[in-house]
Amino acid sequence: MLSFAALTLRLGSTGCRGGRRNLATIVSGNKTSQLVRERLKEDLDQMRGQFPGFRPGLVVLQVGDRDDSNLYISMKLKAAAEIGINASHVRLPKTATEDEVLRRIVEVNENLEVHGLIVQLPLDSINPMDTEKVTNAVAPEKDVDGLTSINAGKLSRGDLGDCFIPCTPKGCMKLISQTGTSVAGKNAVVIGRSKIVGAPMHDLLLWSHATVTTCHSKTTDLAAQVGRADILVVGAGMAEMVKGEWLKEGAVVIDCGINHIPDDSKANGMRVVGDVHYPSAKEKAGFITPVPGGVGPMTVAMLMENTVQSAKRFLKTYQPGKWNISYAKLKPQKPQPSDAAIAHSFTPKTIGRLAREVGLFSEEVEPYGTTRAKVRLEALNRLKTQPNGKYLVVTGITPTPLGEGTTTTTLGLAQALGAHLHVNSFACVRQPSRGSNFGVKGGAVGGGYCQVIPMEEVSLHLTSDIQAVMAANSLVVDTINARVLCESTQSDKVIQNIILDQYYLVSLFQNLFQLFFTLFTRKVCSRPIGIFARFYLINSFQTPSKQLSGYVASEMMAVLALSTSLGDMTRRLARMVVAYSRKGKPVTTEDLGISGVLATLMRDAVKPSLMQTMEGTPVFVHTCPLSDIAQGNSSILADQIALKLVGPEGFVVTEAEGGAELGMEKFFDIKCRSSGLHPDVVVMVASVPALKMHGGGPAVTAGSAMPKEYSAENLTLLENGCNHLKRQLENARAFGLPVVVAINTFSTDTDAELGLVCEQAKLAGALEVVPCSHWAEGGAGAVALGQAVQRAAETPHQMNFLYDLEMPIDDKIRVIAKSMYGADDVELLPQAQKKVALFSKQGLGNLPICMAKTHLSLSHDPERKGVPTGFTLPIRDIHANLGAGFLYPLVGTVSTGAVTHSYEPAQ
Repeated sequence: MLSFAALTLRLGSTGCRGGRRNLATIVSGNKTSQLVRERLKEDLDQMRGQFPGFRPGLVVLQVGDRDDSNLYISMKLKAAAEIGINASHVRLPKTATEDEVLRRIVEVNENLEVHGLIVQLPLDSINPMDTEKVTNAVAPEKDVDGLTSINAGKLSRGDLGDCFIPCTPKGCMKLISQTGTSVAGKNAVVIGRSKIVGAPMHDLLLWSHATVTTCHSKTTDLAAQVGRADILVVGAGMAEMVKGEWLKEGAVVIDCGINHIPDDSKANGMRVVGDVHYPSAKEKAGFITPVPGGVGPMTVAMLMENTVQSAKRFLKTYQPGKWNISYAKLKPQKPQPSDAAIAHSFTPKTIGRLAREVGLFSEEVEPYGTTRAKVRLEALNRLKTQPNGKYLVVTGITPTPLGEGTTTTTLGLAQALGAHLHVNSFACVRQPSRGSNFGVKGGAVGGGYCQVIPMEEVSLHLTSDIQAVMAANSLVVDTINARVLCESTQSDKVIQNIILDQYYLVSLFQNLFQLFFTLFTRKVCSRPIGIFARFYLINSFQTPSKQLSGYVASEMMAVLALSTSLGDMTRRLARMVVAYSRKGKPVTTEDLGISGVLATLMRDAVKPSLMQTMEGTPVFVHTCPLSDIAQGNSSILADQIALKLVGPEGFVVTEAEGGAELGMEKFFDIKCRSSGLHPDVVVMVASVPALKMHGGGPAVTAGSAMPKEYSAENLTLLENGCNHLKRQLENARAFGLPVVVAINTFSTDTDAELGLVCEQAKLAGALEVVPCSHWAEGGAGAVALGQAVQRAAETPHQMNFLYDLEMPIDDKIRVIAKSMYGADDVELLPQAQKKVALFSKQGLGNLPICMAKTHLSLSHDPERKGVPTGFTLPIRDIHANLGAGFLYPLVGTVSTGAVTHSYEPAQ
């Protein structure tokens, strides 16, 4: 008995007259495809109901400009638009190379907004193309044409629910089902064995339990084979090759052929026919597809169905604004092993996998081995329209040898937010530097179960950013030494030839008038221009071999950390003052003609380095300016890229090194001014032992036993030390943001001690106070902190700066000293007074201030812990870092370790 669909197909067919059998029922692909499209529209409505604004994405990639390909593509785009699929057409020129095509395919593979990718065949290029290689480059989960070897392999072994079926065979099966014919047990013949039609058609019929015979050009008894077929599918590409008399009476005939034969009755002189001789076949077949109007429309409909199916699969794991990321499960051990042992017990996932998980494209990632990579700045440009995530800055009380754990807390909070609260989270930390004592302070980033791994890679060369800064620093030093030597030993004529014949011309003469004057004096004047080109340098830039830490504390590292693009870094490097003439005139790297070379040396260092925590959350490790003599924060670019990647509901946790009065103040007044970014929450880190030291506890000496005051309960010391915490909380709240205190707990802390710190911090204005055990437990020990931060980010807040840039230089210094350090006043020593007058005269008075002060005390005396009072802050000198874009006063006896020149006014 025929199904309702089959009866519908018979409407309009010719009945029996005078003993003649009925003509074959026309199986219309147009009608069936329209039913499919209506169903797909309903599916998309359901998707949008669950995920508002969601649309399946389809890309059609074409090489060349063939008319037939253009026609097929237009049909696909029209069908997609009708259904509601967001389809786009990417056309590459005929000159495109195979590599260009493959790169474009990779781009689409990695685009989460695209769920289907079609490579339009043939590839119409003047260059050699491996079609198999190109089609197999399509990600199997986006291969809605079903042409990759993976999908074909799954189909051949019967995994029909786990692959994409090629569109034409899939459409043929739909048309067969419309006839009401059961495929199971039937004899099926497929003519043609192409990968697009014949071979997959064979597999589909076989796994639908038909007995299948595949015929091809070498089949000798084709007519006999066709005569046995209950179901015949023809895709040979030969016009009208199958004759009606070959057919079995009542067979189902599916004609996949599209051929053009001459026909004078047609306007273009050609007629479209199939592979079956339709006039004779319809006399004998039970069902037959017309050409055109049969298989063709169904092919397009099945392409749309596959695209929607791909989108449905995507939505099964899709959470709006959430990464599809895997996290490692920690199993903390008791007693806790060393940091190195813990780090070595974890195997990080590959950096390529991590990059994909956080939404980076492969072309935006430059791997350095398997566990670290540079992220290209093109990623920031691609994501520029993406809203920023929530921005957290982690700071702490004034550092002590007992440890506060700001870096460990930064990583632990990121692990808690990501691996446990399932929020997109990114940590941004500074790169550890080896220093003059090869990391005696510690090298790895973090500690316990909150570390960046692999430990050795992050602690040693990482991606060679510090080495790039060293090379750039050496170039400056060598150039100055060479220039001093040249000017002291060569005549004006020789200097003239060096300058005009080599590379100094552009940097010395910045406009056409000066260039004309130079050339005129060279050819006409008897006086050599060498006298005009002499700098009469004072060789005052410190030799690099004196102290390695001078490099990382130098202005170049500050420039790297504050740059917002490669162009910005280049401009900053160009205006760096690196030497002075005997008359006090500043000489920049651009004056020396080396600014471009410096930018070239540091072109890779400007890219943030991607790594991961122990729980698999992403980390940017980038730049290492110190907090006492520079701004002490990781790079702006790392924060900017991370904020885009996490999305509007995610969190970026960045660290301000040193105490809040130093690193945090510079974070707001220098880094945030340069970046234009405004944080949402401040996290203040403190520990009970460190607060005891600030409360008057005994000094701690390396190699000596730990005084009992730090391991036994001592509420008196702790309460005194809480005055320091209150002071730092005042400093943090001065910038208008909610402050959450994280108590980095130690095993020796008592409940009474933790309760006292919580009480005192709340009284001082902390929004919430949370004891944390992330060092011992990983992210699980900072879940409560993560939840507190989430709540704090939702409170109304408005960030403000500590001072106005237009204030006089000495007033800005005074505001910082009084507001952040608690000083009674500042004392500008004679050299500092000269510099204030000079910089104000030169128009540099509107630069921010970067106080070069000890990080071990609120005051200028590193021995004074707690909350020093009754002191005047001495400013012995002020330097200008024009590349970094700030003035840095030298407080007390602090040493910069990098630049020792003086800046005297020109006579």
